Amino acid sequence: MAQNKRTILKALPGTQLIRVERAAGELRAGYPVLIGSHDPLLVLPLETATDELFETIKDALPDLRPLLLLTPKRAAALKIRQYTKNVIGVVLHNDHLNWGDLQALADPAHDFEHPLRGPFEALREGLPENSAAAVKLLKLAILLPAGLVWSVPQTKARQLARKWDVVQIAPDLIETYDHRQVQHLEMFAQANLPLSGAPATRVLAFRPPSGAREHLALLIGNPSPVTPPLVRLHSECLTGDLLGSLKCDCGDQLRGAIARMGAEATGGILLYLAQEGRGIGLANKLRAYNLQDQGFDTVDANQRLGFDTDERNYAMAAAILDKLGFTQIRLLTNNPDKVETLRALGITIIERVPHTFEPNPHNAVYLKTKAARTGHFI
Repeated sequence: MAQNKRTILKALPGTQLIRVERAAGELRAGYPVLIGSHDPLLVLPLETATDELFETIKDALPDLRPLLLLTPKRAAALKIRQYTKNVIGVVLHNDHLNWGDLQALADPAHDFEHPLRGPFEALREGLPENSAAAVKLLKLAILLPAGLVWSVPQTKARQLARKWDVVQIAPDLIETYDHRQVQHLEMFAQANLPLSGAPATRVLAFRPPSGAREHLALLIGNPSPVTPPLVRLHSECLTGDLLGSLKCDCGDQLRGAIARMGAEATGGILLYLAQEGRGIGLANKLRAYNLQDQGFDTVDANQRLGFDTDERNYAMAAAILDKLGFTQIRLLTNNPDKVETLRALGITIIERVPHTFEPNPHNAVYLKTKAARTGHFI
């Protein structure tokens, strides 16, 4: 019976996705995870782990020196010379092993209050296997993409897994996570949702079987695949959409899109995507806001945190449109990347429809940056 249960669980479509979610959850809670099976990589998140845990791991692995993994963007902000692509491994000497110094290397909030002791030496070659998977898992956990890693002999890794109940995950599950999310996406709830400016609205919720965050499709009016509808891809923005922040134009774009679709004879579709802060999460977006207050623009702020300019993934949006039967659309956007990405994902863009609003004193520089540095049509 137990064997049958294991077989059933392994066959469930969300089982492999759930393993990634569990591993990401461990990192968010400040615990290490093991990636790989042969001499796996023990990964400790710099943002959420504690000094005590760091010392415990060092005592358990006295003959192994950790390596610091950073993204190229964060390494550039720290003026670390780079020799490898995608992931930078920073060699840690004894005078670099103070926990406060290590956290300062990950978090720009410490740049000005906690002197960094350099210079820092990057590996020229020989990054540990699964380093890229480690950084991706940190991003999936919505943490700062910086972590300490130890290449642990297989026998020792098994001991740690048993002693500390460390989650161990195959790197390919991390690398294929985004694809699997889209592959198993399903609509699981729907309801009528009268909106201000668009009372004839129906909302559909989509979610992968891992139980990850749901994405919403608002069907406004009566959109039909026969006539390419107006479509808006809107990534959630709690500060702008709900709180009315003046630092961005998200609230204006959301309400403006709903009103415009409500007034169109053919209606429209608004996809509300769970990708806060261009995919870096709410806490990191607030960190970026703090950096903007120090004089960095929105692009430099994200990169100083270690992220790419835009970490969003629109494959989920394309999958939702396809499931709804809409493969030809008029896209309401100022973002050229949305147009090109959706086209690459098989959605035909009949027309790009501009979606601009008057700036205010708080977001004028932000909008100029979007035009100048990310090519937005503003």
